[in-house]
Amino acid sequence: MSYLRYVRVIGTMHVSPKSREEVIRTILNERPHAVAIELDRARFLAMNENRRLTLEESLRFGRRGLINYVLAKVEEKLGEEFGMKPGEEMKAAINTAQRLGVPLYLIDEDINLILSKILAAPGREKLLMALEALGIFLPVKSGEMADPMAEYRAMMVQFRRRYPYLYRVLVEERNEVMARNLISIVENLKLRGVKRPKVIAVVGLGHKPGIEHLLDRARGRGFLSPYWTEGVV
Repeated sequence: MSYLRYVRVIGTMHVSPKSREEVIRTILNERPHAVAIELDRARFLAMNENRRLTLEESLRFGRRGLINYVLAKVEEKLGEEFGMKPGEEMKAAINTAQRLGVPLYLIDEDINLILSKILAAPGREKLLMALEALGIFLPVKSGEMADPMAEYRAMMVQFRRRYPYLYRVLVEERNEVMARNLISIVENLKLRGVKRPKVIAVVGLGHKPGIEHLLDRARGRGFLSPYWTEGVV
């Protein structure tokens, strides 16, 4: 049994206004039993507070804080170029789920665990990442991609070649966590008497193919993952 019968995965570009519109339109049209988003509780709460740490504040948390700050600045720069703040498509999913009274689930891996894994990266990958991060304030080419999925595939191939460890941590392992959580959501909905659950998952475009592959190959019943969060709205 393929869990793609029950789960529709929307792959978004975190800084694209079109992604926000697609999320709203799809949830309103599908009227799902559940909406799942690529966040954990810590990032969900931070996004709702709408506050980002300064560099000075981030440094108080050591290397983890610095890595988090750099990643946030990269997204901010892209958001300026594309005319949309990072996470707006996630906020759209949250608000639309609230409007419809649909349960919202947080399915991503805990950010503290992700940062711990990044800190354990081989020295070569950490050095290369640091050097490339120096260019985050350089101008970014704006405008819509002719074929976003093709562009993302090329970026993923390049990222995997340059950062094999980080690719495993940031892409493949998180795909596995999110796929397991989506299976858990489907199975729990069935246990509650929903004969054909309908779940919409909003994730980054780079995660969509991997999650769909895992959902399509899944055969056993789902299980409750430690990262799965229910009832946040």
